[in-house]
Parts: sequence; C-alpha cells; structure tokens
Amino acid sequence: MCLAVPLKITKIEGKSAVGEAGGLSQRVRVDFIPDLAVGDYVMVHAGFAIERMSEQEALEGLDLLEGVFHEEP
Repeated sequence: MCLAVPLKITKIEGKSAVGEAGGLSQRVRVDFIPDLAVGDYVMVHAGFAIERMSEQEALEGLDLLEGVFHEEP
C-alpha cells in the first residue's frame, strides 16, 4: 500500500526540506515544488513533496489519518 502524507515545511536547504506533522519531522526532497516557503504544506510520497496544498486541505488529511491510525479493530 502506498501512502502520501501532508507535512508542514519547517526548514528548506536547497532541494531538500524538513517537514513536520504530529510532532514528527522528516527530511524530504522538494524538486517538484517551485517557490516553496517555510510554512507551506505539501503532500509527501516516498520522500518527495509531490503537491503544494492549502492549510485546510492538509489539516483535513491529517485528521483523516489520525482517525485511521487510532481506529480500534
């Protein structure tokens, strides 16, 4: 199963950046996102930011993931 996760960009260093969600940070490549800025939200898949998204879209996606990961069997 493949999963893409929304992250908020907290640091940019050339073509890589650090994204954060739920208190966890991940280094990602940002080659595909022009004019990226700290504070932007991106959808990340396989270590690459593949799409810029609004804060509202990102928070909705994170809420959905939270529900899936904390669902009781």
